Amino acid sequence: MVQTLIVYDIVSDKARTKIADACLDYGLDRIQFSAFTGSLSRNHQQELMLRIHAILGDGAGKITLVPICDKDWHDKLEIEHD
Repeated sequence: MVQTLIVYDIVSDKARTKIADACLDYGLDRIQFSAFTGSLSRNHQQELMLRIHAILGDGAGKITLVPICDKDWHDKLEIEHD
């Protein structure tokens, strides 16, 4: 399992909602409106990207999946206020 960051910019509200649902289906956590993180195997990363590609179809948008090694993940800096 590898920490994974997915960010996207999708024009279509319908596609954007379905892509968010797909990320949630894979157990990812929403960290921003169009950004998710979580631990995924390489196989699940590829499956998710195929699913997202099918949802987006020919629609305008950009999706980026970034695998992050454990060392870099643990070295991240964060500020969070509730």
